[in-house]
Amino acid sequence: MRGGIVWIVALAVLLTGVVAVNVAVLRQNMQLESYGNQQSQLRDQNLELRSRLSQATSSPYVERVAQKRLGLVTANSSQTTYIRLGAGGK
Repeated sequence: MRGGIVWIVALAVLLTGVVAVNVAVLRQNMQLESYGNQQSQLRDQNLELRSRLSQATSSPYVERVAQKRLGLVTANSSQTTYIRLGAGGK
């Protein structure tokens, strides 16, 4: 009788250990999946930022911003203008 109880307790301890390991593995898998999703989101953000940077540094965009915000105009390519700056920018 006593031997049977020992076997039952031993089996219960082993099963508890197996369940605990399975739960730990499941948690790790869920965390890895979460990291994978986060990595995918960061890749998408990087692509978007690269696209925006490329657009912001393109010549046509820079020219548009210079015209709209700073009031600059495109120079006539057949005309050259020289500016003489004196002391103090006058």
